Formats: sequence, structure tokens, C-alpha cells
Amino acid sequence: MFCMGFSHFLSTKSAHKVFGQSEVMVENIYPRCHTKEQNLKQCGWKASTFLSHATIPAPVCVNDHAGYIYCGACAAHAYRQIDPQKIKRIFILGPAHHVRLYGCALSSMEKYQTPFYDLTIDSKVYKELMATGHLEQMSRETDEQEHSIEMHLPYIAKVMESKKGQFTIVPILVGSLQGDKEKIYGKLLGEYLSNPENLFVVSSDFCHWGRRFNFIYNDEAAGEIWQSIESLDRMGMSIIERMDAKAFSEYLQQYQNTICGRHPIMVLLHAIESIQEIGHNFNMKFLKYAQSSQVKHIRDSSVSYASAALTIQ
Repeated sequence: MFCMGFSHFLSTKSAHKVFGQSEVMVENIYPRCHTKEQNLKQCGWKASTFLSHATIPAPVCVNDHAGYIYCGACAAHAYRQIDPQKIKRIFILGPAHHVRLYGCALSSMEKYQTPFYDLTIDSKVYKELMATGHLEQMSRETDEQEHSIEMHLPYIAKVMESKKGQFTIVPILVGSLQGDKEKIYGKLLGEYLSNPENLFVVSSDFCHWGRRFNFIYNDEAAGEIWQSIESLDRMGMSIIERMDAKAFSEYLQQYQNTICGRHPIMVLLHAIESIQEIGHNFNMKFLKYAQSSQVKHIRDSSVSYASAALTIQ
């Protein structure tokens, strides 16, 4: 499936990452509450509300990672497709925002905290991935600062609540992959994608529009600026639904759309291609699209959000 403030605080456990670390996240991502406890409850309540109608199962989701107030309901459209009964392991691929990374990196933690309960990192799979020589370990500081993976943890905990303690997570931070690296990582993860007990969550927002993002593409034929943004996003979404890695790469080169999770998405598309060759059939469908605001003037800005689910037949 293409499926968060409070002040900085750390667990005394050296291998335990705590939910909601930085002051920036306090102001821009998490609900504003007076205490850590109130904030955890508020984030948990929002996740519970958005996920109140879970239905159709899917093993892969593509989802956004902005503040819940902006994209929470959009993200829930993908998370509600998960069937927890079949899942034993959840891979989370998120783009790196705070560190220069030219490959993929794994956490040094043993657990991640959520408002609901702790999520255990799969040490066995981590060892397998490290043994390939293609992944490195991220620093604790990088782990604490990065929100692209963290934003998905409460959703995962809530969706998998009935299987608490019976599943693990595999967080993977994806850097700026050049050359054939997207294909290499895709092929590496394809083996895991083909396992029906694994769920993949790919973290990405879509267009970041405005002068503050250095991106002001505008196709006047599409109508107002926000309509031009949507048209551009949907062009990319259509290519992703076709699961065409080459076409998506060409789209990004041509339009330079500021999709922050373009590398995790490309890794997923290459993973799909690697196992399509052995007879698996896939269906990718976007379920929801939203914008943080409708841009009508050049001085405005917005971020787009989209959620999608992939099924394997």
C-alpha cells in the first residue's frame, strides 16, 4: 500500500525511539496539547477516528507523512485496506529529509514508541538486509529527526491492534538514489514483497508548490493554480498506477514535480517489476487525493497528499 507538538524527550532505554521528538515537529506536525500525555492521547484519538471503517485487504500502501490535521483522513483511506490477520511484518520506506544519504539506512533502535504501544523492529530481517552490503545504519540523531517513517507508526499500531506483539516492523530510510540504485534496492526488496505475510508502507507526499519550495509550475490551460497542481499530480499518479518505473522516472525528469518520496516510490515500482517476472499480477489504485490548501495566487503555497493501495493476485 502507498499508505506527527511536544518538547523533545528521550527514553532512558538506549534502543528505544520515542514518538514526537523535535520542537519543529511540535509546531508543524503534532496536535497542540499542553502535556506529552495529552498529545499522545490526541494523536491516538485522531488515528482511531480516521480508521473507523476498515474494510478491504491490501499488502502494499503508498501514503503521505504530513501533519494529521492536513493529511490524516487521506492516509486512512489506504490504511483501512489492511487485513491485520495476515500480516506478520511491516516494511516502512520513508524518504530522508534531514541527512545526505545516497543509499538506504536502517535504524539502530530495537523498538519505536507509539501512543498505543511499542513496535518491535525485526532484527532478523535487519541482519539479512545488512548482510547484502547495500544498507547502512542511520545515527540516533537522524532517526529522531526523521518524520517520514514516524508519521505512520500510530496508524500501524492502531490497524494492527488485534495482533499486538505478533508482528514486527522494518523501517528503511531511503536516500537520494542515483544511477541503478533504485533498481538494486527494488530487486533486493522484491523477495520480501512477494511474501503474503509482509506489508509494505511507502511514505510520500506529492507536489510541494510555492516559492518556499522553489517550485511554481503552472499550466494555465488547467484552470487555477491549484487545478494545475492537481493535474500534474494526477499525471504522476496515473503512471504509478500503471506501475511503470521508467515512465515515472521520465515524468519526474520532465516536470520536476516535488514528490518527496519519489525514491521510495521508485524502489517499490522496481520491486514490483522484479517479481512480475516470476508470474505475480498486481493492481495499483489511488484511493484519495487532497491538498493542504487551494493555491490561487503566486504568493500562496500548498502540499498535496495521496493514498494508494496495491493488491497482488
